[in-house]
Amino acid sequence: MSSQHHHNLPQKGSAAALAHHLRAGHVYRREDLTRLSSAVDRDLGKLVAAGRLKKLAQGLYHAPKASRFGPLPPEDNQVVQSFLRGDKDFLLFSPSAYNTAGLGTTQLYNRTLVYNRKRHGVFKLGNREFDFRVKPRFPHQLTPEFLFVDLLNNLSELAENRDDVLDRARTLWPARVSPKLLQAVELYGNAATRKHIKAWMDKLVPA
Repeated sequence: MSSQHHHNLPQKGSAAALAHHLRAGHVYRREDLTRLSSAVDRDLGKLVAAGRLKKLAQGLYHAPKASRFGPLPPEDNQVVQSFLRGDKDFLLFSPSAYNTAGLGTTQLYNRTLVYNRKRHGVFKLGNREFDFRVKPRFPHQLTPEFLFVDLLNNLSELAENRDDVLDRARTLWPARVSPKLLQAVELYGNAATRKHIKAWMDKLVPA
């Protein structure tokens, strides 16, 4: 072993040494911790048993931050970013946000959507379920225009009556249409949404 690693030798294989590098509130991948221990699985097991780490999923751990109410859960953004191996190119939101689109929806959803470019599927990370969906395009922040379009994209998944929501969207469309909304349709609308909106736009054009 090269001399540049000699100063690490006393710490190798030590759960205490590994714990020394953990920062409360942070999420870690197993592969990021292997350089700090020669027996990383054994040491991770010890730290989980001691409460210094919480296992969120296979190869994914959280160092809980203490509060007077007990350990704080990890931030969703950190969990997702670590799960995506450091990739920050994702949009994370609850379908409950559709209620701000002004189309009469009021349901609250206990799930989180993650639009990204790498992973697809529902994954349980800690006590939370994240619905990862690979999308070619998505904004990096929620906008009213995106939510209007994405709600229409996902009509079939809503807990509301699909026809009622679509009727409200059609009724409101003349007052809502704007360059920003049309751009959102172009960028993010699926085939069904584009078809609906083309029909609504055609009705706005005088015969």
